[in-house]
Amino acid sequence: MKLYDNHNHSQFSFDGKLASVETSARAAMAAGLAGICFTDHCDFFVPEMKAAYEHLIPEQFDITAQQAEIDRVQAILPEIRILKGIEIGMEAGCHDKIRRLLSENSFDTVIASVHYLDDTDPFWGGYYKGKDWKTAYGHYLETIYSEMTWLGDFDILGHFDYVARYAPYPQCSILYKDFPDIFDSILRYLAEHGKALEINTKTYQDYKGRTPVLDRDILLRFREYGGEAVSLGSDSHNPERTGDKFSLYAEFIKGCGFSYAAHFEKRSLIMEKIKSTLLRHP
Repeated sequence: MKLYDNHNHSQFSFDGKLASVETSARAAMAAGLAGICFTDHCDFFVPEMKAAYEHLIPEQFDITAQQAEIDRVQAILPEIRILKGIEIGMEAGCHDKIRRLLSENSFDTVIASVHYLDDTDPFWGGYYKGKDWKTAYGHYLETIYSEMTWLGDFDILGHFDYVARYAPYPQCSILYKDFPDIFDSILRYLAEHGKALEINTKTYQDYKGRTPVLDRDILLRFREYGGEAVSLGSDSHNPERTGDKFSLYAEFIKGCGFSYAAHFEKRSLIMEKIKSTLLRHP
């Protein structure tokens, strides 16, 4: 199966100390993947509540060094395609810096994500304070829509349900039926502009006894709007998670009527036929 893991972090990300380009690429080969893209973190704004823990303002990486290392590893591992990417953190106060960085550098893939909003960080919990689940999830989706339509210059919308991973609510999944209007706006934009919707498999794992699930209705609605590009990403920060659950979610995508999985090379969309051959990753 010619699947690509389009969302991985290496030693060049602030939180990628357990991974490296070479070890993760080798893990992707062992999992039977056709390719892997390293989309290391770039967030120009970091909330004070997170900076107090991690002492990182801002969270950027050395693009030149990352791309040189990818070239080195690609030369010794010609059996797998190794792509150059970035995960850009969308934030209203950093528009000029984001535009400048994307205009001055070349990537295969640009993932657009929201990690921080309202001067808070969902991972450290501050975002949820004083909000019920519907307010917290809805505001996150509205922020995604506002920022992605401003940016425009991206290939994949990253982890639209990231906000559910670390939430304290019993409602641990983001469902289309709860937010139909904002989902319609997001999915229509992606479909009309040829962008990919990411299935981020890191979200669908246990975290403190909660396991979010991917809502089939979101993918079905994306198809109704003419969306075709669905991207798989493990969001791995260590090689053991490279390609995690890709067989399961490739079949899930097929079951929603998508025949292809998307990846990008030199910012151009490439669609690979989804076959029923299982990957070797558990």
